[in-house]
Amino acid sequence: MYFNPIRKGSTASDEAVYDAMTGEPLRFEVVTGAEARKDPLMAGADAGGNYIKVQLARPVPPEGQGRILIVKTYQDAKSYYREGDAIVFNRSLGIRRNKVVLPAGFELVGCNVPSQVLPEADGRIAVSFMNAGAEEAHLILRAKPGAQTGPAAAPHTATQKRSWEAPFEGETEKERLSERAHQDRDIVYFLQLPETHAFSLYHDYTESRPGMGKYLNVVREGSAVSDPSAYVLDTGEKLATRLMTGAELAAAKITSEEPVKPTAQVVVISFPAVKKEQSIRLRISETYTAPASYRLEGDELVFDRSLGRPRNAVVLPAGWYLTASAIPATVTQMPDGRIRLDFWNGRPDSVDVLLKAKRRVNPADRGR
Repeated sequence: MYFNPIRKGSTASDEAVYDAMTGEPLRFEVVTGAEARKDPLMAGADAGGNYIKVQLARPVPPEGQGRILIVKTYQDAKSYYREGDAIVFNRSLGIRRNKVVLPAGFELVGCNVPSQVLPEADGRIAVSFMNAGAEEAHLILRAKPGAQTGPAAAPHTATQKRSWEAPFEGETEKERLSERAHQDRDIVYFLQLPETHAFSLYHDYTESRPGMGKYLNVVREGSAVSDPSAYVLDTGEKLATRLMTGAELAAAKITSEEPVKPTAQVVVISFPAVKKEQSIRLRISETYTAPASYRLEGDELVFDRSLGRPRNAVVLPAGWYLTASAIPATVTQMPDGRIRLDFWNGRPDSVDVLLKAKRRVNPADRGR
């Protein structure tokens, strides 16, 4: 089961719930908080509230996920209202990744949360952001009439051109104008002892393009990969993986979305081709050895690597404490005492992470 709270003060209607993997509708009902509390996992439910109770398509597998799509309409005069000739959307949002689409014909004139502003295919203006903080984002949007409508509002197709101002070969216009909060890729790096230059990782990735049945992970220069594996997060099904070179990839006539040198290592993961209105979410695990990125300098651990995904995390080895992080991150201590840093990057570029750490005086105290 999954319980989705209906916010107090909002009137919900037109609810529908779908399984994100298959696209099939799911059974659901609206229940009171008192009814929700009967579920052992919902003991803390608000007794005075209401919830959408969803019957999941399948049990969540160990180390897996259950993905659902909930569609509903809210009416809430306190959150969405007119103010003179403007419309105002004033709402606290607890979800970490958000997107708000303005009505046709309205232009954005105010936004208090740093956000990407991107056009929809029909020309409506969308505001999208990631919230890496611990608190809800109190979003206030203001919009006024004046934007074009109809065919004239449709955006031009983004190109593969790169910025002439960049001091290096940066991202293309298409990459820069992609919705960062929607890019649902997560990577967690687990640093092994620095003398080994090795770190294991898992990479979660959703594929929703119809017809796609392969994922290619091109290993960057200076790194060597080993022990690749993959499974479907929705079901727990293990997937076949192959480690190939760029030359072997070309000989097999497998095309890559990025240039691949003949000597490059490529992890190839095959899965059932995605159908329309469906998606599949994969967890890909690998171990990398990268002496230039991960090393021991004297008594100091150094992790120096460019991370390109929107959401990245790095976990220090057991018995080590953080002494420096060049890029701002949230820091937490895991139950086993290891330190985890989360880097959420809302910009359409990479973050050049530079971490340093030292051994704890008494590793036995690491959980204190």
